[in-house]
Amino acid sequence: MPLNYSKWDKLELSDDSDIEGHPNVDHRSLVNWKRRDIHEKRAARNQKIEDLKAEIAVNDVLLPRLRTITEEVHGAQDAPAQFNRIVSQLREAPSSDAPETPPDSAGAKRKKITYDEMILSLLMKVYEDARAKGLVESGKEERLREALIADLKSHVSRLGERTVELKKELETEEGEKKKKITSEDLHDGWDSHYTPPKPEPAPVKGAKTKTVKSTEFEVLNSSAVNAAQSASIAAKLASSADISADASKDDEVDTDDEEVPELTPSLEAFSQIPLHAFEESFHFIQKHRDVYVPGASDALLVAAFTAQQEGNPTYAKQCVHQSLLIQYCEKLGADGVGLFFKRLLSQDPRARGAAEGIFIKDVEDTYAHIAKRVIETTRERAENAETEQIQLVPEGDSGKISFDVPDGPPPEELRLEGPGTENLNVEDVRKMLQMRWDIFNNFSEPMKKALRSGKLDQVNKVLGRMKVPEAEEVVGLLNNAGILSFASDTIVDETGRKTRAGGEGSAGEENEEDTEEEVKDS
Repeated sequence: MPLNYSKWDKLELSDDSDIEGHPNVDHRSLVNWKRRDIHEKRAARNQKIEDLKAEIAVNDVLLPRLRTITEEVHGAQDAPAQFNRIVSQLREAPSSDAPETPPDSAGAKRKKITYDEMILSLLMKVYEDARAKGLVESGKEERLREALIADLKSHVSRLGERTVELKKELETEEGEKKKKITSEDLHDGWDSHYTPPKPEPAPVKGAKTKTVKSTEFEVLNSSAVNAAQSASIAAKLASSADISADASKDDEVDTDDEEVPELTPSLEAFSQIPLHAFEESFHFIQKHRDVYVPGASDALLVAAFTAQQEGNPTYAKQCVHQSLLIQYCEKLGADGVGLFFKRLLSQDPRARGAAEGIFIKDVEDTYAHIAKRVIETTRERAENAETEQIQLVPEGDSGKISFDVPDGPPPEELRLEGPGTENLNVEDVRKMLQMRWDIFNNFSEPMKKALRSGKLDQVNKVLGRMKVPEAEEVVGLLNNAGILSFASDTIVDETGRKTRAGGEGSAGEENEEDTEEEVKDS
Protein backbone atom coordinates (compact mmCIF):
# COMPACT_ATOMS: atom_id res chain seq x y z
CA MET A 1 0.00 0.00 0.00
CA PRO A 2 1.59 3.32 -1.06
CA LEU A 3 2.01 6.01 1.57
CA ASN A 4 -0.13 9.12 1.24
CA TYR A 5 1.78 12.34 1.87
CA SER A 6 -0.95 14.67 0.66
CA LYS A 7 -1.62 15.94 4.17
CA TRP A 8 1.75 17.70 4.08
CA ASP A 9 0.79 19.72 1.00
CA LYS A 10 -0.78 22.39 3.20
CA LEU A 11 2.52 23.18 4.85
CA GLU A 12 3.77 26.48 3.45
CA LEU A 13 7.46 26.18 4.18
CA SER A 14 9.94 24.16 6.23
CA ASP A 15 13.55 24.87 7.05
CA ASP A 16 14.62 21.64 5.35
CA SER A 17 12.59 22.28 2.19
CA ASP A 18 14.43 22.07 -1.08
CA ILE A 19 14.62 25.67 -2.31
CA GLU A 20 16.42 26.28 -5.54
CA GLY A 21 18.54 29.43 -5.49
CA HIS A 22 21.84 30.94 -6.46
CA PRO A 23 24.85 28.97 -5.26
CA ASN A 24 26.40 32.15 -3.85
CA VAL A 25 23.36 32.77 -1.59
CA ASP A 26 23.24 30.66 1.54
CA HIS A 27 20.24 28.44 2.19
CA ARG A 28 19.20 30.23 5.42
CA SER A 29 18.92 33.58 3.65
CA LEU A 30 16.77 32.03 0.94
CA VAL A 31 14.50 30.48 3.56
CA ASN A 32 14.16 33.81 5.39
CA TRP A 33 13.39 35.63 2.13
CA LYS A 34 10.79 33.03 1.21
CA ARG A 35 9.24 33.25 4.67
CA ARG A 36 9.09 37.07 4.54
CA ASP A 37 7.54 36.93 1.07
CA ILE A 38 4.91 34.47 2.28
CA HIS A 39 4.03 36.62 5.28
CA GLU A 40 3.74 39.76 3.16
CA LYS A 41 1.47 38.05 0.66
CA ARG A 42 -0.58 36.57 3.50
CA ALA A 43 -1.02 40.00 5.12
CA ALA A 44 -2.01 41.53 1.77
CA ARG A 45 -4.51 38.74 1.19
CA ASN A 46 -6.02 39.20 4.66
CA GLN A 47 -6.31 42.95 4.08
CA LYS A 48 -7.97 42.35 0.73
CA ILE A 49 -10.43 39.94 2.32
CA GLU A 50 -11.31 42.54 4.96
CA ASP A 51 -11.79 45.20 2.27
CA LEU A 52 -14.00 42.91 0.20
CA LYS A 53 -16.15 42.09 3.21
CA ALA A 54 -16.48 45.77 4.11
CA GLU A 55 -17.44 46.73 0.54
CA ILE A 56 -19.98 43.93 0.30
CA ALA A 57 -21.51 45.02 3.61
CA VAL A 58 -21.81 48.62 2.37
CA ASN A 59 -23.34 47.53 -0.95
CA ASP A 60 -25.87 45.35 0.88
CA VAL A 61 -27.09 48.52 2.63
CA LEU A 62 -26.95 50.89 -0.34
CA LEU A 63 -28.57 48.61 -2.94
CA PRO A 64 -32.02 48.39 -1.24
CA ARG A 65 -32.03 52.17 -0.66
CA LEU A 66 -31.19 52.92 -4.30
CA ARG A 67 -33.92 50.58 -5.46
CA THR A 68 -36.41 52.38 -3.20
CA ILE A 69 -35.34 55.81 -4.52
CA THR A 70 -35.59 54.58 -8.13
CA GLU A 71 -39.10 53.26 -7.53
CA GLU A 72 -40.18 56.55 -5.86
CA VAL A 73 -38.85 58.66 -8.76
CA HIS A 74 -40.31 56.30 -11.35
CA GLY A 75 -43.73 56.28 -9.69
CA ALA A 76 -43.98 60.04 -9.13
CA GLN A 77 -45.98 62.21 -11.55
CA ASP A 78 -43.27 64.88 -11.43
CA ALA A 79 -40.08 62.78 -11.36
CA PRO A 80 -37.59 65.72 -11.31
CA ALA A 81 -39.41 67.36 -8.38
CA GLN A 82 -39.39 64.07 -6.42
CA PHE A 83 -35.71 63.68 -7.23
CA ASN A 84 -35.01 67.19 -5.89
CA ARG A 85 -36.99 66.49 -2.68
CA ILE A 86 -34.90 63.40 -2.01
CA VAL A 87 -31.67 65.32 -2.59
CA SER A 88 -32.82 68.15 -0.29
CA GLN A 89 -33.74 65.70 2.45
CA LEU A 90 -30.34 64.00 2.27
CA ARG A 91 -28.61 67.40 2.49
CA GLU A 92 -30.66 68.96 5.27
CA ALA A 93 -31.40 65.97 7.51
CA PRO A 94 -28.80 63.28 6.87
CA SER A 95 -28.64 60.15 9.00
CA SER A 96 -25.55 59.43 11.08
CA ASP A 97 -25.52 55.73 10.18
CA ALA A 98 -22.14 54.77 8.78
CA PRO A 99 -20.28 51.53 8.10
CA GLU A 100 -17.39 50.36 10.23
CA THR A 101 -14.32 51.21 8.19
CA PRO A 102 -11.41 48.80 8.74
CA PRO A 103 -7.88 50.22 8.79
CA ASP A 104 -5.99 50.23 5.52
CA SER A 105 -2.93 48.13 4.74
CA ALA A 106 -0.69 50.65 6.49
CA GLY A 107 -2.81 50.50 9.62
CA ALA A 108 -4.09 54.06 9.29
CA LYS A 109 -7.70 54.76 10.20
CA ARG A 110 -9.88 55.68 7.26
CA LYS A 111 -12.34 58.54 7.22
CA LYS A 112 -15.87 57.48 8.11
CA ILE A 113 -18.50 58.29 5.46
CA THR A 114 -22.21 57.90 6.17
CA TYR A 115 -24.60 55.99 3.95
CA ASP A 116 -26.57 59.15 3.19
CA GLU A 117 -23.41 60.91 1.98
CA MET A 118 -22.71 58.02 -0.39
CA ILE A 119 -26.24 58.07 -1.82
CA LEU A 120 -26.20 61.87 -2.09
CA SER A 121 -22.92 61.72 -3.99
CA LEU A 122 -24.42 59.20 -6.42
CA LEU A 123 -27.60 61.27 -6.95
CA MET A 124 -25.55 64.40 -7.58
CA LYS A 125 -23.54 62.50 -10.21
CA VAL A 126 -26.81 61.45 -11.90
CA TYR A 127 -27.98 65.08 -11.85
CA GLU A 128 -24.67 66.40 -13.25
CA ASP A 129 -24.81 63.84 -16.08
CA ALA A 130 -28.32 65.06 -16.97
CA ARG A 131 -27.15 68.70 -16.89
CA ALA A 132 -24.20 67.84 -19.12
CA LYS A 133 -26.65 66.47 -21.65
CA GLY A 134 -28.65 69.75 -21.53
CA LEU A 135 -31.80 68.13 -20.09
CA VAL A 136 -32.17 70.46 -17.10
CA GLU A 137 -33.46 73.33 -19.24
CA SER A 138 -37.18 74.13 -19.27
CA GLY A 139 -39.34 72.28 -21.72
CA LYS A 140 -37.40 69.07 -21.44
CA GLU A 141 -39.03 67.65 -18.28
CA GLU A 142 -40.07 64.38 -19.92
CA ARG A 143 -36.61 63.72 -21.30
CA LEU A 144 -35.11 64.67 -17.90
CA ARG A 145 -37.46 62.22 -16.20
CA GLU A 146 -36.43 59.39 -18.50
CA ALA A 147 -32.73 60.22 -18.11
CA LEU A 148 -32.92 60.29 -14.29
CA ILE A 149 -34.78 57.00 -14.13
CA ALA A 150 -32.45 55.36 -16.65
CA ASP A 151 -29.31 56.49 -14.80
CA LEU A 152 -30.71 55.34 -11.44
CA LYS A 153 -31.58 51.92 -12.84
CA SER A 154 -28.14 51.72 -14.41
CA HIS A 155 -26.44 52.43 -11.08
CA VAL A 156 -28.66 49.86 -9.33
CA SER A 157 -27.75 47.27 -11.93
CA ARG A 158 -24.03 48.03 -11.79
CA LEU A 159 -24.03 48.00 -7.99
CA GLY A 160 -25.71 44.60 -7.98
CA GLU A 161 -23.22 43.23 -10.50
CA ARG A 162 -20.34 44.68 -8.49
CA THR A 163 -21.61 42.96 -5.36
CA VAL A 164 -21.78 39.61 -7.15
CA GLU A 165 -18.21 40.06 -8.42
CA LEU A 166 -16.99 40.99 -4.95
CA LYS A 167 -18.56 37.88 -3.44
CA LYS A 168 -16.91 35.66 -6.06
CA GLU A 169 -13.56 37.32 -5.47
CA LEU A 170 -13.98 36.96 -1.72
CA GLU A 171 -14.73 33.28 -2.13
CA THR A 172 -11.59 32.87 -4.26
CA GLU A 173 -9.36 34.66 -1.76
CA GLU A 174 -10.73 32.69 1.19
CA GLY A 175 -10.19 29.46 -0.74
CA GLU A 176 -6.61 30.47 -1.43
CA LYS A 177 -6.13 31.30 2.22
CA LYS A 178 -7.39 27.88 3.32
CA LYS A 179 -4.98 26.02 1.05
CA LYS A 180 -2.13 26.43 3.52
CA ILE A 181 -1.99 25.90 7.25
CA THR A 182 -1.23 29.07 9.19
CA SER A 183 -1.03 30.00 12.85
CA GLU A 184 -4.40 31.75 12.49
CA ASP A 185 -6.02 28.37 11.84
CA LEU A 186 -4.85 26.93 15.16
CA HIS A 187 -7.54 26.55 17.80
CA ASP A 188 -8.25 24.47 20.85
CA GLY A 189 -9.71 21.13 19.87
CA TRP A 190 -10.70 20.38 23.45
CA ASP A 191 -9.69 21.52 26.90
CA SER A 192 -9.88 19.72 30.20
CA HIS A 193 -9.55 21.26 33.63
CA TYR A 194 -9.47 19.23 36.80
CA THR A 195 -12.03 20.47 39.27
CA PRO A 196 -11.58 18.95 42.73
CA PRO A 197 -14.80 17.72 44.32
CA LYS A 198 -16.40 19.90 46.94
CA PRO A 199 -15.62 18.79 50.51
CA GLU A 200 -18.38 17.25 52.53
CA PRO A 201 -20.19 19.93 54.58
CA ALA A 202 -19.66 19.86 58.32
CA PRO A 203 -22.51 18.61 60.52
CA VAL A 204 -24.69 21.06 62.40
CA LYS A 205 -23.14 22.38 65.61
CA GLY A 206 -24.38 20.33 68.55
CA ALA A 207 -25.53 17.37 66.44
CA LYS A 208 -25.56 13.95 68.10
CA THR A 209 -23.45 11.23 66.52
CA LYS A 210 -25.41 8.05 66.03
CA THR A 211 -23.79 4.67 65.39
CA VAL A 212 -25.89 2.48 63.14
CA LYS A 213 -25.14 -1.20 62.62
CA SER A 214 -26.19 -2.64 59.29
CA THR A 215 -25.97 -6.07 57.72
CA GLU A 216 -25.45 -6.44 53.99
CA PHE A 217 -26.48 -9.54 52.08
CA GLU A 218 -25.12 -10.58 48.71
CA VAL A 219 -27.96 -11.61 46.42
CA LEU A 220 -27.90 -13.51 43.16
CA ASN A 221 -31.05 -12.15 41.57
CA SER A 222 -30.32 -8.41 41.71
CA SER A 223 -33.06 -7.55 39.22
CA ALA A 224 -35.68 -8.90 41.58
CA VAL A 225 -34.27 -6.76 44.36
CA ASN A 226 -34.44 -3.67 42.18
CA ALA A 227 -38.03 -4.43 41.28
CA ALA A 228 -38.98 -4.78 44.93
CA GLN A 229 -37.20 -1.60 45.94
CA SER A 230 -39.88 0.75 44.71
CA ALA A 231 -42.56 -1.31 46.43
CA SER A 232 -40.82 -0.94 49.79
CA ILE A 233 -40.61 2.86 49.73
CA ALA A 234 -44.12 3.36 51.08
CA ALA A 235 -43.42 0.93 53.91
CA LYS A 236 -40.26 2.81 54.82
CA LEU A 237 -42.16 6.08 54.80
CA ALA A 238 -44.74 4.66 57.18
CA SER A 239 -42.08 3.40 59.59
CA SER A 240 -40.32 6.75 59.40
CA ALA A 241 -43.52 8.47 60.45
CA ASP A 242 -43.43 6.63 63.77
CA ILE A 243 -39.80 7.52 64.34
CA SER A 244 -40.12 11.23 63.65
CA ALA A 245 -42.46 11.87 66.57
CA ASP A 246 -39.99 10.16 68.90
CA ALA A 247 -37.18 12.29 67.51
CA SER A 248 -38.97 15.44 68.57
CA LYS A 249 -39.32 14.02 72.08
CA ASP A 250 -35.62 13.25 72.29
CA ASP A 251 -34.76 16.87 71.52
CA GLU A 252 -36.58 18.03 74.64
CA VAL A 253 -34.73 15.78 77.09
CA ASP A 254 -31.66 16.81 79.02
CA THR A 255 -30.26 19.75 77.09
CA ASP A 256 -28.07 20.86 79.99
CA ASP A 257 -25.25 18.35 79.42
CA GLU A 258 -25.31 18.42 75.61
CA GLU A 259 -25.15 21.38 73.27
CA VAL A 260 -28.43 22.21 71.54
CA PRO A 261 -28.14 22.08 67.72
CA GLU A 262 -28.40 25.51 66.14
CA LEU A 263 -29.70 26.65 62.75
CA THR A 264 -27.07 27.50 60.16
CA PRO A 265 -27.80 30.32 57.64
CA SER A 266 -28.64 27.71 54.98
CA LEU A 267 -30.98 25.85 57.33
CA GLU A 268 -32.67 29.12 58.30
CA ALA A 269 -33.31 29.88 54.61
CA PHE A 270 -34.50 26.29 54.13
CA SER A 271 -36.98 26.68 56.99
CA GLN A 272 -38.56 29.72 55.27
CA ILE A 273 -39.82 27.60 52.34
CA PRO A 274 -43.65 27.39 52.44
CA LEU A 275 -45.49 24.21 53.38
CA HIS A 276 -45.87 21.52 50.70
CA ALA A 277 -43.47 23.32 48.30
CA PHE A 278 -41.72 20.03 47.60
CA GLU A 279 -40.15 21.03 44.29
CA GLU A 280 -38.64 24.18 45.78
CA SER A 281 -37.29 22.19 48.74
CA PHE A 282 -35.79 19.59 46.38
CA HIS A 283 -33.96 22.24 44.34
CA PHE A 284 -32.75 23.94 47.54
CA ILE A 285 -31.24 20.68 48.86
CA GLN A 286 -29.53 20.11 45.51
CA LYS A 287 -27.94 23.58 45.56
CA HIS A 288 -27.06 23.68 49.28
CA ARG A 289 -25.33 20.49 50.41
CA ASP A 290 -24.90 21.83 53.95
CA VAL A 291 -28.65 21.43 54.50
CA TYR A 292 -28.54 17.63 54.25
CA VAL A 293 -26.05 16.94 57.06
CA PRO A 294 -26.20 15.17 60.44
CA GLY A 295 -28.05 17.23 63.02
CA ALA A 296 -29.98 19.36 60.52
CA SER A 297 -33.29 17.68 61.34
CA ASP A 298 -32.75 18.10 65.09
CA ALA A 299 -31.82 21.77 64.68
CA LEU A 300 -35.06 22.40 62.77
CA LEU A 301 -37.12 20.66 65.47
CA VAL A 302 -35.46 22.78 68.16
CA ALA A 303 -36.25 25.88 66.09
CA ALA A 304 -39.86 24.71 65.78
CA PHE A 305 -40.13 24.27 69.56
CA THR A 306 -38.66 27.75 70.13
CA ALA A 307 -40.95 29.36 67.55
CA GLN A 308 -44.01 27.73 69.13
CA GLN A 309 -42.95 29.06 72.54
CA GLU A 310 -42.59 32.55 71.06
CA GLY A 311 -46.10 32.43 69.61
CA ASN A 312 -45.21 31.85 65.94
CA PRO A 313 -47.10 28.67 64.97
CA THR A 314 -46.77 29.22 61.21
CA TYR A 315 -42.99 29.23 61.28
CA ALA A 316 -42.98 26.37 63.80
CA LYS A 317 -44.97 24.17 61.41
CA GLN A 318 -42.64 25.12 58.54
CA CYS A 319 -39.65 24.00 60.62
CA VAL A 320 -41.39 20.72 61.43
CA HIS A 321 -42.23 20.24 57.74
CA GLN A 322 -38.62 20.79 56.61
CA SER A 323 -37.23 18.69 59.46
CA LEU A 324 -39.37 15.73 58.49
CA LEU A 325 -38.35 16.15 54.84
CA ILE A 326 -34.75 15.57 55.89
CA GLN A 327 -35.71 12.74 58.25
CA TYR A 328 -37.60 10.89 55.54
CA CYS A 329 -34.71 11.22 53.10
CA GLU A 330 -32.26 9.92 55.71
CA LYS A 331 -34.45 6.90 56.52
CA LEU A 332 -34.61 5.89 52.85
CA GLY A 333 -30.87 5.28 52.61
CA ALA A 334 -27.98 6.69 50.61
CA ASP A 335 -30.19 7.74 47.69
CA GLY A 336 -32.97 8.88 49.99
CA VAL A 337 -33.28 12.39 48.56
CA GLY A 338 -33.83 11.11 45.02
CA LEU A 339 -36.21 8.32 46.06
CA PHE A 340 -38.33 10.48 48.35
CA PHE A 341 -38.78 13.45 46.03
CA LYS A 342 -39.23 11.19 43.02
CA ARG A 343 -42.29 9.78 44.74
CA LEU A 344 -43.56 13.18 45.95
CA LEU A 345 -43.09 14.79 42.52
CA SER A 346 -44.36 11.78 40.57
CA GLN A 347 -46.81 12.31 37.72
CA ASP A 348 -48.76 9.29 38.93
CA PRO A 349 -51.43 10.71 41.28
CA ARG A 350 -51.78 7.43 43.19
CA ALA A 351 -48.08 7.13 43.98
CA ARG A 352 -47.80 10.82 44.82
CA GLY A 353 -50.96 10.81 46.94
CA ALA A 354 -49.85 7.83 49.06
CA ALA A 355 -46.44 9.29 49.92
CA GLU A 356 -47.78 12.82 50.38
CA GLY A 357 -50.62 11.65 52.62
CA ILE A 358 -48.27 9.81 54.97
CA PHE A 359 -45.91 12.75 55.11
CA ILE A 360 -48.56 15.43 55.72
CA LYS A 361 -50.15 13.35 58.49
CA ASP A 362 -46.76 12.97 60.13
CA VAL A 363 -46.19 16.74 59.94
CA GLU A 364 -49.53 17.45 61.59
CA ASP A 365 -48.96 14.84 64.32
CA THR A 366 -45.43 16.04 65.08
CA TYR A 367 -46.50 19.68 65.19
CA ALA A 368 -49.42 18.80 67.48
CA HIS A 369 -47.03 16.95 69.77
CA ILE A 370 -44.67 19.97 69.92
CA ALA A 371 -47.56 22.37 70.54
CA LYS A 372 -48.80 20.12 73.37
CA ARG A 373 -45.34 19.93 74.93
CA VAL A 374 -45.01 23.73 74.79
CA ILE A 375 -48.31 24.09 76.66
CA GLU A 376 -47.26 21.52 79.26
CA THR A 377 -43.84 23.09 79.70
CA THR A 378 -45.35 26.53 80.17
CA ARG A 379 -47.80 25.20 82.74
CA GLU A 380 -45.06 23.32 84.61
CA ARG A 381 -42.92 26.42 84.78
CA ALA A 382 -45.83 28.44 86.13
CA GLU A 383 -46.57 25.78 88.76
CA ASN A 384 -42.93 25.57 89.79
CA ALA A 385 -42.80 29.34 90.17
CA GLU A 386 -45.88 29.27 92.39
CA THR A 387 -44.73 26.36 94.61
CA GLU A 388 -41.18 27.60 95.17
CA GLN A 389 -40.66 28.17 98.89
CA ILE A 390 -38.12 29.57 101.30
CA GLN A 391 -37.31 27.25 104.20
CA LEU A 392 -34.78 27.86 106.99
CA VAL A 393 -32.47 24.88 107.59
CA PRO A 394 -29.45 24.90 109.95
CA GLU A 395 -26.16 23.62 108.54
CA GLY A 396 -24.98 20.36 110.01
CA ASP A 397 -26.56 18.08 112.57
CA SER A 398 -25.34 20.15 115.49
CA GLY A 399 -26.74 23.41 114.19
CA LYS A 400 -29.80 24.91 115.83
CA ILE A 401 -31.95 27.91 114.95
CA SER A 402 -33.75 29.87 117.67
CA PHE A 403 -35.77 33.06 117.73
CA ASP A 404 -35.21 35.95 120.18
CA VAL A 405 -38.60 37.65 120.14
CA PRO A 406 -38.88 41.09 121.82
CA ASP A 407 -41.49 41.38 124.57
CA GLY A 408 -42.39 44.98 123.79
CA PRO A 409 -40.97 48.43 123.15
CA PRO A 410 -38.04 49.61 125.29
CA PRO A 411 -38.98 51.03 128.75
CA GLU A 412 -38.90 54.76 129.40
CA GLU A 413 -36.17 54.39 132.00
CA LEU A 414 -33.44 52.23 130.49
CA ARG A 415 -30.41 51.32 132.55
CA LEU A 416 -27.39 49.46 131.25
CA GLU A 417 -25.81 47.11 133.78
CA GLY A 418 -23.16 44.44 133.60
CA PRO A 419 -19.68 44.16 132.14
CA GLY A 420 -19.07 45.63 128.68
CA THR A 421 -21.80 48.28 128.94
CA GLU A 422 -19.56 51.14 129.99
CA ASN A 423 -18.96 52.36 126.41
CA LEU A 424 -22.54 51.92 125.19
CA ASN A 425 -24.81 54.88 124.58
CA VAL A 426 -28.23 54.52 126.16
CA GLU A 427 -29.96 56.31 123.29
CA ASP A 428 -28.33 54.06 120.69
CA VAL A 429 -29.44 50.99 122.59
CA ARG A 430 -32.96 52.43 122.89
CA LYS A 431 -33.11 53.02 119.11
CA MET A 432 -31.93 49.48 118.42
CA LEU A 433 -34.53 47.96 120.74
CA GLN A 434 -37.25 50.16 119.25
CA MET A 435 -36.23 49.03 115.75
CA ARG A 436 -36.49 45.37 116.78
CA TRP A 437 -39.94 45.93 118.17
CA ASP A 438 -41.12 47.87 115.10
CA ILE A 439 -39.91 45.15 112.74
CA PHE A 440 -41.54 42.41 114.79
CA ASN A 441 -44.76 44.38 115.18
CA ASN A 442 -45.04 44.85 111.38
CA PHE A 443 -45.07 41.09 110.75
CA SER A 444 -48.35 39.33 110.05
CA GLU A 445 -50.18 37.72 112.95
CA PRO A 446 -49.36 34.13 111.81
CA MET A 447 -45.67 35.02 111.67
CA LYS A 448 -45.79 36.69 115.10
CA LYS A 449 -47.48 33.62 116.55
CA ALA A 450 -44.95 31.28 114.94
CA LEU A 451 -42.02 33.35 116.21
CA ARG A 452 -43.42 33.46 119.75
CA SER A 453 -43.77 29.67 119.71
CA GLY A 454 -40.03 29.42 119.08
CA LYS A 455 -40.51 26.40 116.78
CA LEU A 456 -38.69 26.32 113.42
CA ASP A 457 -41.45 24.18 111.83
CA GLN A 458 -44.10 26.79 112.54
CA VAL A 459 -41.93 29.57 111.08
CA ASN A 460 -41.19 27.49 107.96
CA LYS A 461 -44.90 26.81 107.47
CA VAL A 462 -45.63 30.52 107.45
CA LEU A 463 -42.68 31.16 105.10
CA GLY A 464 -43.90 28.36 102.82
CA ARG A 465 -47.21 30.13 102.26
CA MET A 466 -45.41 33.29 101.12
CA LYS A 467 -44.04 34.06 97.69
CA VAL A 468 -40.29 33.80 97.35
CA PRO A 469 -39.53 37.56 97.23
CA GLU A 470 -41.74 38.23 100.25
CA ALA A 471 -40.24 35.34 102.23
CA GLU A 472 -36.72 36.50 101.42
CA GLU A 473 -37.58 39.99 102.69
CA VAL A 474 -38.99 38.55 105.95
CA VAL A 475 -35.88 36.45 106.55
CA GLY A 476 -33.71 39.49 105.94
CA LEU A 477 -35.70 41.56 108.46
CA LEU A 478 -35.44 38.76 111.04
CA ASN A 479 -31.72 38.66 110.54
CA ASN A 480 -31.25 42.45 110.71
CA ALA A 481 -33.41 42.78 113.82
CA GLY A 482 -31.48 40.07 115.65
CA ILE A 483 -34.62 37.96 116.09
CA LEU A 484 -33.03 35.08 114.16
CA SER A 485 -30.20 33.43 116.13
CA PHE A 486 -28.37 30.13 115.65
CA ALA A 487 -25.86 27.93 117.37
CA SER A 488 -23.64 27.20 114.32
CA ASP A 489 -21.79 29.87 112.38
CA THR A 490 -23.89 29.59 109.20
CA ILE A 491 -27.44 29.11 108.04
CA VAL A 492 -27.81 27.30 104.73
CA ASP A 493 -30.54 27.32 102.13
CA GLU A 494 -30.54 25.52 98.79
CA THR A 495 -30.18 28.73 96.82
CA GLY A 496 -26.43 28.52 97.42
CA ARG A 497 -25.98 31.54 99.76
CA LYS A 498 -24.32 31.42 103.18
CA THR A 499 -24.51 33.88 106.09
CA ARG A 500 -21.66 34.32 108.53
CA ALA A 501 -22.73 35.05 112.07
CA GLY A 502 -21.12 36.06 115.29
CA GLY A 503 -22.44 33.05 117.16
CA GLU A 504 -25.45 32.46 119.41
CA GLY A 505 -26.79 35.57 120.99
CA SER A 506 -25.46 37.94 118.29
CA ALA A 507 -28.94 39.07 117.43
CA GLY A 508 -28.03 42.73 117.36
CA GLU A 509 -25.13 42.43 114.91
CA GLU A 510 -25.54 42.75 111.15
CA ASN A 511 -24.37 39.70 109.18
CA GLU A 512 -21.88 40.14 106.37
CA GLU A 513 -23.84 38.07 103.82
CA ASP A 514 -27.50 37.21 103.23
CA THR A 515 -29.06 34.40 105.23
CA GLU A 516 -29.19 31.24 103.17
CA GLU A 517 -32.51 29.54 102.72
CA GLU A 518 -33.62 26.18 101.46
CA VAL A 519 -35.87 26.15 98.39
CA LYS A 520 -38.26 23.27 98.49
CA ASP A 521 -41.20 22.28 96.33
CA SER A 522 -44.28 21.52 98.39
